[in-house]
Amino acid sequence: MRTATVSDAAEGAWPGQALAAALLEALPAGSQIAVSWRTAQGQVAESFTPGADGALRASALDRLECDPPAIGASDERYADRIEAAWWLQDRSRASLAVQMPRALPAWLRAGWLAMARGLVAAELAALRAHARAEALEKSERLQQALFGIADLAGSGLEMSDLLSRIHGVVCGLMYAENFYIVLYDDIADTMRFLYFADRHDPYVANPLQVIRGEDMPTSLTLALLRHGEPLQGSSTQLRERLSVPHDERHGPDSADWLGVPMRREERVCGAVVVQNYDSADSYGEEDRALLAFVAQHILTALDRYRAREELERRVAERTYALQLSNRDLQAEIIERQRAERLQRALFRIAELTITSDTLERFYSQVHDVVSELLYARNFYIALLSDDGERLQFPYSIDERDMIREARQFAGGLTEFVIRQGRPLLADRHRIAELNSRGEVRSHGSAAHCWLGVPLYRDDAVVGVIAIQSYSRAISFNARDQELLTFVAHHISIGLARKQAQDRLLTAHGELEQRVASRTRELAHTNAELVAQIGERESAERKLTHLALHDPLTELPNRSQLLERLDHAIARARREQRPFAVLFLDLDRFKLVNDSVGHAAGDELLVESSRRIVGAVRGEDMVARLGGDEFAILVEHIDGLNVAEELAQRVLRALGEPCWVAGREVFPSASVGIALWHPRYRNGIELLRDADAAMYRAKGAGRGRFAVFDEEMREQAVRILDLEADLRRAINSDAFIAYYQPIVRLDDGVAIGHEALLRWRHEKRGLLLPREFIGLGEDSGLIEEADWILYGRVIEELARGGEGYISVNVSPKHFRAGDFADRLLRMLDRAGADPHRLRIEITEVALLDDVPRALRMLRTLRSHGVLAQLDDFGTGFSALSYLHRFPIECLKIDQSFVAGLVGESRPESVAVVRAIQALAGTLGIHTIGEGVETPAQRAVLRELGCAFGQGYLFGRPAERMRSVQPAVGE
Repeated sequence: MRTATVSDAAEGAWPGQALAAALLEALPAGSQIAVSWRTAQGQVAESFTPGADGALRASALDRLECDPPAIGASDERYADRIEAAWWLQDRSRASLAVQMPRALPAWLRAGWLAMARGLVAAELAALRAHARAEALEKSERLQQALFGIADLAGSGLEMSDLLSRIHGVVCGLMYAENFYIVLYDDIADTMRFLYFADRHDPYVANPLQVIRGEDMPTSLTLALLRHGEPLQGSSTQLRERLSVPHDERHGPDSADWLGVPMRREERVCGAVVVQNYDSADSYGEEDRALLAFVAQHILTALDRYRAREELERRVAERTYALQLSNRDLQAEIIERQRAERLQRALFRIAELTITSDTLERFYSQVHDVVSELLYARNFYIALLSDDGERLQFPYSIDERDMIREARQFAGGLTEFVIRQGRPLLADRHRIAELNSRGEVRSHGSAAHCWLGVPLYRDDAVVGVIAIQSYSRAISFNARDQELLTFVAHHISIGLARKQAQDRLLTAHGELEQRVASRTRELAHTNAELVAQIGERESAERKLTHLALHDPLTELPNRSQLLERLDHAIARARREQRPFAVLFLDLDRFKLVNDSVGHAAGDELLVESSRRIVGAVRGEDMVARLGGDEFAILVEHIDGLNVAEELAQRVLRALGEPCWVAGREVFPSASVGIALWHPRYRNGIELLRDADAAMYRAKGAGRGRFAVFDEEMREQAVRILDLEADLRRAINSDAFIAYYQPIVRLDDGVAIGHEALLRWRHEKRGLLLPREFIGLGEDSGLIEEADWILYGRVIEELARGGEGYISVNVSPKHFRAGDFADRLLRMLDRAGADPHRLRIEITEVALLDDVPRALRMLRTLRSHGVLAQLDDFGTGFSALSYLHRFPIECLKIDQSFVAGLVGESRPESVAVVRAIQALAGTLGIHTIGEGVETPAQRAVLRELGCAFGQGYLFGRPAERMRSVQPAVGE
């Protein structure tokens, strides 16, 4: 700490320099003062007037080492001189020496000395606070820089943009206009300039260029990397120190050069360098330590970036491999499907050769089969006459040539196939080529693609089967040709059958044998038909069973149960004999699914259904409604006691242990009973009331039953009425805001309020949120009520005043993309100050959709609306995300505040201390919720919590307390 003088104070260089001048104002003109002090850490400093001689200053410094009585304060022998030394509260020591031009009375000297001691103590306290503030500010800048580097490493920026932004972060910590990052391979003795920014050196770095050490022996950077320790000083000094000759190729010399190595597992892997061409000694030990610290974080950021690039590369390779595998799999699936279709078609064609009664019908059915496999909208069969002179068309379907007349055998495409005796696949170009060579002469409309295959009889070509396309979008290929060849073979078989039928007229002698053979074939076919009818009836019975039964347990399903319930209601109305419905739900069934798997859960369901069926009467109906829910229809009972006894038997049967997936399980269930009443119109109403009674049983402790009664019905009616009242309350604006103060724990002064929703019910009076919040969330109406509260608060803010008001925002609001814009529009329309509004959110709202929550909080913060994290410590406490969110305050949950006094004090104190440490690290403050006793307030203050809220400071009220602005506002 350097010497302070009055002249320095006049320049405003440092607050401590004005100390001597301030003390001089209360002394006679011409007086001289020297003040000295030693801090608790042993640092000595002084402040003196310009005229103070060396003896006066030495006297003040000497008194720091001894503690004699004050001289001149009351002794008349030294009426023109005052010397004193004393201890301060923080164990620092101060002394002063005063020489006056004339004597002063003893009382005046004593009073001045007392005033001087107080002024010196106050001035030193101010200096210590200033030093702490500077240290905290440096720490905060460093923390923000490290967070910034970490966030940049996890971003999707390109390497050049990433390093440029890291450069910007370093510039915020020190003078780093001339800055570069170099990577080093100590084994190969090579380096790469990853980033280079310099306003004097025109060198342009290529991050991919590898520079060998032997090619740059005069490089100061290479010397730093080989040296392995930080270097600081001018370029000339460092070259002399490291014996590195000057080389103009490495850029101009700098007045101050600071480089620190980056290490990975004690090996030098790079360096970060900053330069100053204008000022010498611009970097100090603190800058070197800071740059070394930042350099390691830059290395970590680079490693994370490379790891992310490597992961993305591997993901891309894996994705490409999966795409190839998927493509091959899809091709295989398509090929298998095609093969299956082809196989079915071949079986069908083979069947048609037997079942078709006429050739005309056979041709039509073959056309249908071919149409399922390929494009056959234009299809015809051509046959040669017996003399081979004419071409006939017994079957032809064509979208252009509706009628295909028989013609003399000429030079068409059909005749070309008959002459060649092999298939022809020709597009328009091929057809034109054949026409130009004179090999064919086309008939009819010109086709874009034509495919024809020959028909054989006894190894002789007797006709052609052909398909054609008139559209460029449809063409045929070799597979289509292969398929059509097969079809032609079966048409040939059909033609042979026709020829055989003709020969029957001349082969009368073989008629009886053929009739007998045909009769046997028909009998066989009839037997197959009867078998098919039986199989169809069996399939129908199976489908009917599946439609009315649960496939897992084979119990009747909901549809069959509702049908039986309707019959039971109709019979009960006729005979006036009651029946009951039991609604059963297995307890903690989800735990079995989550712990040992769904297969084990299915096993437990099957075992439970078996036990339920074993516990009921033979005429009772047990149905599975879905999941772990069952229902029992109990008919022909005399009263409710029969249903209750049955419920007891079922619960006892289910309570027996069983083994599931190798584990012993003790299942239990909750049962609701609904007894028939004439008011029930259908089975759905009975199931609904039995379900409600089941939830009553589950809420009472599980493993028991409950009977639906009028109280449950009245409660259901009350809920319906309350929901209707809630809708009317929203329309009639019946919601109001109550305000609970948030105070400074030191003095109890209110610095803000939390707005709480209240409902002024027209009949039931003022309702708290716990009386309607659940219903509001179930019906979705609570969001509209929240917006009414926000409007009330914004109107209050528009009236002016001091302090802020916080409002609670549910996760549902955060899922709405326009929440922030809507809230800001309300503030703008009302002319309210957004800086006085806070929103209170929970950790669930933050983590539900992290990117959306971050965008919304940043939008609100940019307009002045800050966020507070409510009930902190009771949710997920995602510390890895917390630093990313712009949170202004953490509200310590009242469960921890309540535990600060009592048996759970150690645990609660540990939690609150951890929250305070986290908040301090992030630079945010805390508010203790639910403070009800002075003891809780004292412990919170002791742990460093500055603000509190609770009944100790005030209950919620319609009017707010007077507010003083908090420190820092």
